[in-house]
Amino acid sequence: MSAPLRLVIFDVDGTLVDSQADILAAFAQAFAVVGRPLPAPVDVMAIVGLSLDIAVRRLVPQISDADCAVMVEAYKDAYVALRASMPISQTSPFYPDCREVLNQLHAIPEVLLGIATGKSRRGLDHLIKGHGLDGLFVTQQVADFHPSKPHPSMILQAMADAGVDPAQAVMVGDTSYDMEMAAAAGVAGIGVNWGYHAPEALGAAHHVIDRFDELPAALDKIWSL
Repeated sequence: MSAPLRLVIFDVDGTLVDSQADILAAFAQAFAVVGRPLPAPVDVMAIVGLSLDIAVRRLVPQISDADCAVMVEAYKDAYVALRASMPISQTSPFYPDCREVLNQLHAIPEVLLGIATGKSRRGLDHLIKGHGLDGLFVTQQVADFHPSKPHPSMILQAMADAGVDPAQAVMVGDTSYDMEMAAAAGVAGIGVNWGYHAPEALGAAHHVIDRFDELPAALDKIWSL
């Protein structure tokens, strides 16, 4: 009898790649366009993972709809320009052991890989192409087509795409939004402590790992229960 299919869903920024420098630079330009000072970096990074319009409103609670729309477009334009200025290996490098573990999991026939990210379709496509990840992820959920995290829509669609139930799916991410999204979808969450939220913010996680190469053992522990 063949093993059941299992799905590992990954966040991107702060989980697979470190895009902090580009995110801060793009937000700096977005705030400058509307004449506002950039908040402290720790506050900016705290909203990474949310859909961009929600992120802007978290940073500027009283912002008008018009200024929010201007900032969203300015951020997108700045991010595109930054990506074009340097190779993606420099602007959004993998975290240590990330690529090796992705390849290791991808080589297991019953394990499927997916993505659930606050990135746009355009942004994710650029990252996948730049890092040579084509064909690795069977389901790719982006902010263009879903409510912002922690709404479970991305995970629910990823499970539907892969044909797995919640007991056979795991969400891996660095933020409270990822872990809350996992809980809302009824799947186990694995938090990573190298990203943009502190480990103590990952209270909804089933496990928190310190290094990427700890992920396979954490998955085995969840799926052996």
